[in-house]
Amino acid sequence: MKYYIEIAEKIEKKFTKIPEKDKERIIEVIDSLSENPRPEGCKKLRGNLRPSLYRIRAGDYRIIYTIQEEVLLILIVEIGHRKDV
Repeated sequence: MKYYIEIAEKIEKKFTKIPEKDKERIIEVIDSLSENPRPEGCKKLRGNLRPSLYRIRAGDYRIIYTIQEEVLLILIVEIGHRKDV
């Protein structure tokens, strides 16, 4: 099953400020989540968060996302340099 990927509006603005070479890597990682939403290297973030948040690295950047199994949706909620996220 393939998951649909949605990016939060506030992230789209941040994404334009990321260097081009890093954007390509981030896009590759996000695209791969549609096939496997929990790839090797992803981590479930701790806490009483509902829905659960996951993070994965793409070079020096982190991608924070949620998985909504019932509708096969991955929502990207944050993208940022790993020192900031």
